[in-house]
Amino acid sequence: MSVVHTVLARVPAPLRSLIIKHRELVRFAVVGGTCFAITNLVWFGLQLTVLDTKPITAQAIGIIVATIVSYVLSREWSFQTRGGREGHHEAALFFLVSAIGVGLNLVPTMISRYLFGLQTPAISLMAEKVSDFVFGSIIGTAVAMIFRWWAFKKFVFPAADVRPERSGSVAHLPSAQPGSDDGHSEQVA
Repeated sequence: MSVVHTVLARVPAPLRSLIIKHRELVRFAVVGGTCFAITNLVWFGLQLTVLDTKPITAQAIGIIVATIVSYVLSREWSFQTRGGREGHHEAALFFLVSAIGVGLNLVPTMISRYLFGLQTPAISLMAEKVSDFVFGSIIGTAVAMIFRWWAFKKFVFPAADVRPERSGSVAHLPSAQPGSDDGHSEQVA
C-alpha cells in the first residue's frame, strides 16, 4: 500500500470522501506546492548569489524552471485522465497559459518594488526580502495559481475522463473508519 493510501486510510470518512471527490484539485495543489518550493529555491538562490541586482529576472527564472516541472507533473499526474488535444497542441497551450501565469506572478513583485518603493535603500534589506516573498511568493503565486487552474481545465485539458487512469494510481479504501467492515469502498488517487 502506498504512502498516499496509508494516509488516506487514516483520514476520517467525511474528509476522505471530500479529498477523493476533489482529487484532481488536490493533485494540482500538491504539484503547485512542489513547484512553489522549486520557484523559491531557484529564485532566492539566484537572487542571493549571481543575480543579486536583478530580482525580477531571478524570480522569472525560478518560475520558468518550476513551470517545466509543472508540465510533466500536471500532464502525467494532476490531469492524467483529462485531455482532448494532440500532444503538441496541449504542450503549446500549457506553456502559453503558464507564460501568462508567469506575468501574473511577477506583477505583485513589480508593484511592491517599483510602485510602493519597497526596496533598498528606502527600506532595509531584510524588509525588502520579506516584501519580495509576500508579494512575489504569496500574492503572485495565488493569483497565478487561480488563473492556471481555470485555464488548464478550460483550454489545456478540456475533456474529462478521455484517458484511463494508470494502474496503481487508484485503490479501494473502506469508506468508513478503518476497522469497520461495511463493504463500501471508494476510489482514491
